[in-house]
Amino acid sequence: MQMGVFKLKSDFLPAGDQPKAIKELTEGFKKGMKKQTLLGATGTGKTFTVANVIANLNKPALVIAHNKTLAAQLAQEFKEFFPENAVHYFVSYYDYYQPEAYMPVTDTYIEKDAQINKEIDRLRHASTQALLTRKDVIIVASVSCIYGLGSPKEYEKVNLKISVGQSATRVSLMQQLIDIHFTRTNADLSSGQFRAIGNKIEVMPVSETFLYHIEFKGSEISRILRIDPVSSHVLAEEVTIFIFPAKHFITQDETLDRALENIKQEFSEQLRKFEKEGKLLEAERLKRRTNYDLAMIREVGYCSGIENYSRHLSGKVAGEAPDTLLSYFPHKEDGTADFLTFIDESHVTLPQLSGMYAGDASRKKTLIDFGFRLPSAADNRPLRYNEFEKNIDSVVYVSATPGDTERETSEQIVEQIIRPTGLLDPEVIVRPILSSGVYGGQIQDFIHEAETVIAKGDRVLATTLTKRMAEDLASYLKERKVRAEYLHSEIKTIDRIRILTQFRKGEFDVLVGVNLLREGLDLPEVSLIGILDADKEGFLRSETSLVQTIGRAARNAMGRVILYADSMTGSMERALKETNRRRELQVAYNKKHGITPKTIKKQINDITEALESEHQKAVNAELALDVALFKKASSALEKKEKGKLIKLSDEERSILVYKKIIALKEKEIAKAVKTLDFETAAILRDEIAVLQEKINERID
Repeated sequence: MQMGVFKLKSDFLPAGDQPKAIKELTEGFKKGMKKQTLLGATGTGKTFTVANVIANLNKPALVIAHNKTLAAQLAQEFKEFFPENAVHYFVSYYDYYQPEAYMPVTDTYIEKDAQINKEIDRLRHASTQALLTRKDVIIVASVSCIYGLGSPKEYEKVNLKISVGQSATRVSLMQQLIDIHFTRTNADLSSGQFRAIGNKIEVMPVSETFLYHIEFKGSEISRILRIDPVSSHVLAEEVTIFIFPAKHFITQDETLDRALENIKQEFSEQLRKFEKEGKLLEAERLKRRTNYDLAMIREVGYCSGIENYSRHLSGKVAGEAPDTLLSYFPHKEDGTADFLTFIDESHVTLPQLSGMYAGDASRKKTLIDFGFRLPSAADNRPLRYNEFEKNIDSVVYVSATPGDTERETSEQIVEQIIRPTGLLDPEVIVRPILSSGVYGGQIQDFIHEAETVIAKGDRVLATTLTKRMAEDLASYLKERKVRAEYLHSEIKTIDRIRILTQFRKGEFDVLVGVNLLREGLDLPEVSLIGILDADKEGFLRSETSLVQTIGRAARNAMGRVILYADSMTGSMERALKETNRRRELQVAYNKKHGITPKTIKKQINDITEALESEHQKAVNAELALDVALFKKASSALEKKEKGKLIKLSDEERSILVYKKIIALKEKEIAKAVKTLDFETAAILRDEIAVLQEKINERID
C-alpha cells in the first residue's frame, strides 16, 4: 500500500445531501478554513461524509467523541470504511478511576484508585505507535486525548529494533526489555511482559495480542517467530521487528539524572516554604511521598504516579502545555499541526474539552497546598481549551444540534438534512403523563405501544430522568414479561458496547436509559422511542436533548416518538418545530426524486472482539475445543428408561455434555490450585460459569 493514501471501501456511493457536504467541507479545508460545522441530521451518514473528506485530503485524522461507547462505534465504522489503513481507538484506560484527592474539611486523603483495562491500554499504545510509524492513520478518541502523555520523542527514541543475525545475547536483550519497562514472568504472557526459556526469549509487545519468539545461537539472534499465544500456531517468520516501550512516560538515563536533580531542588524549595509558613505536617507528608518516589525512580526508573513529575522528566518549564496524544500526530517543519480534526457531537464534546482543565487544576491545588504533591504536579494536566486549539490545525464540528460556539465561530456551516435512504425524521406524538379515565398514564401507555412494536419484530427505547428510574422501569417491564435491560453511566465501557450489540441482535426488546441514549448511537432496529416526563425542563429535556433523542428513531421507516408531557415547554416547542422543518425538506426531496423511504440495514458488529481480553479469548478457545470433543464422543449417547434404551434429544445431549465437562473442569481446577497455577484455574473457573449458564438457559 502506498503510504499516505487512504483507500475508502464502501458498497455505496454518496447520496442525498452527502455529495454536497463532502464537496463543501473538502473545499473549505483546501481554502484554509480553520473552523467548519457539519450540521447533519441523525441518520444522514455523517461518518461516511467525514470518511470521504479524509480520503479526498489524504491526511491523518483525529476524530474526538464525547464518550467511550460512541468512540467504539465510530472506530468500528471507520475500520469498515478503511480496512487497509490504520484505524485505532484511544480512550481512557480506566474502567474505574478515582483520582487522587484531599478534602481539608474532613481531613480525608483519597489515594488514586484505578482499575486499568489492559486491552484498552494496549489499544492506546497501538494508537501512538501507528502515529509514529505510519501516515495513513485515523485515531478515534475520547476527550482523554488532551490529557498529559509521555514525550513522543523519548517514546520513539528507545524503541528496540531486533533483527535476525543481530549481535545480542539473551541476557543483554532481557536487560534492554527491562529498561523500557517490560516485566519478566514465568507464567503465560500478557502485553508488556517477557519470559526466558532456555536459549529463547518470548515477548508480547504492549500494543499486540501475539508474541514474538526470539531464538539465540551463540551471541547472535538466529530466528524470530510471530506466534498466536492461545493456539501456539506460528503466524509468520520475521526478519526484523520493532518493540516500543511498555509505558508512555519514558526517560533515558542522562535525562533521568537531570530530572532527579530538578525534583530534589523543587522538593527543597517547597520544604523551606512549608517550614517558613509553619506547616510542619504538610512538610512531613511531602518528605515521605517525595523521598519514596525519588528512590523508586532512581532504582527502577519508574514509580506509581510518575506522571506527576512529567514536567521534570520532559524538560518543560512551569506552566508549559504537556505532551498529549496530539503531540504524536504529524507536524510541519514550523511545528504547526498537519492533520485533520473532527469533533463528533460537538454540542456535548466541546463543553467537555473546555471544562477539563479547571476541574483538574482545582483538585491539584489542594493536593499541593497540603503537602501531598510538589507544585510541578500541576503541570500533569489536560490542555487548556486555547492550547487544544493551538495543537490542531483545521477542525470540523459535527452535530445534529450545533451549539452557539460552533455557529458563531465557523467560517461555514454545511447542512446535511437529506438521508441517502430517503428516511424521514420520525413522527412525534405528545401524550399526557398522568392517567385520566380509560387512559392509564405514561407507563401503561408506553408498555401497550411497546408490545405492539415488539410483536412486529422491532425494538424500543425509553428514556427516563434518573438512573434509578431506568433500573426500576426495566425491572417492571420484566415483571410484565417484556424483555428489557437498562443502560447508564455506571455500566463499564465494554459492557455498554455488549448490551447495545445484544439489543440490536434481538436478545432483548426494550432498552431503558437516561442520557446515554441521546447522541450517536446507531440503532436502526428501533421504531419506537418513549420520552418519559418530557415536560421536565432541564438538561435532559432541553431542545438539544429532545432533538437528539428523537433522532434515534430516524433510521427506521416506521420510526415514531412519543413525548409524555402534561404541558408544552419552550424546549418541546422548539424541538418539534425543528423536527417538522427537517421532515418537510425530506418529504419534498423524496417526492421530487420518487424515493420511498427504506429502513437502514446495518451489519451487527462492534469492537468488543477487539477489546476482548486475552483471558476471555483463552476461555472461549478452551470452551469451544472441549464442547467439540465431548459432543463428538457423545453423539450416540442414550439413556435407559424402564429397561429400554431411548435416544437422547439434542437438548438433553447438550446438557449432559455440559455437565460432564463441568465435572472434569472442577477436578482440573483443584489440580491447578495445588500447583499454584492460578491463571489456569481462573480460565477453568470462567469456562464452568459459561457452561452453567448454558445449562440454566437450556440452550440447544
